[in-house]
Amino acid sequence: MEPAPRAEVRTRVRIPLTFGDGYSATAEAVTFDGLSDGREHLALLLGEPRPGRVPLVRLHSECLTGDVFGSARCDCGPQLREAVQRIAEIGGVLLYLRQEGRDIGLYNKLDAYALQDSGLDTYQANAALGLPEDGRDYTPAAQMLTALGLAEIDLLTNNPDKPRQLLALGIGVRTAVPTGVHATPTNLRYLRAKVEHTGHTIRLIG
Repeated sequence: MEPAPRAEVRTRVRIPLTFGDGYSATAEAVTFDGLSDGREHLALLLGEPRPGRVPLVRLHSECLTGDVFGSARCDCGPQLREAVQRIAEIGGVLLYLRQEGRDIGLYNKLDAYALQDSGLDTYQANAALGLPEDGRDYTPAAQMLTALGLAEIDLLTNNPDKPRQLLALGIGVRTAVPTGVHATPTNLRYLRAKVEHTGHTIRLIG
């Protein structure tokens, strides 16, 4: 990969964030012009970064079912909640990326859910639909970070593909910081598939 083409900040506005458990924070929401895929990705600036400190960054892919409706089939909603608090405490950025279903789209994701109900795991279901196991391209994320003036970050992730792509796109990733393990009886099979198929650093028991 080559460094991503430049994008520009479009708008900055402060918005409140409130979660179902009562936790709240204030973010500076930043929009962009010139993102490579033309989508409306969003950066949420949280906390007050200390001078000279590497910011903590999370690339969070949109998950309507988990983030908004509280579906327990994945760990996306709890990861979003955790990331906002952890970033707000030390200062950094959450990139909310419009990549539903590992970038297969909402309808295809629900089709994949139906296949999972018949016994396939999340990656096998995507493949059965003729779709990539994970089609996400983090070029827009690199463009957003560059537009925000962030050349080096600590990345909050369990997914080894995220730092690999960012490094190839010219963003320095000092360290990958694992998220918590949000395992439940409902999503354990999903989490195990992430470990087995794509090497996510999730410590599962049982």
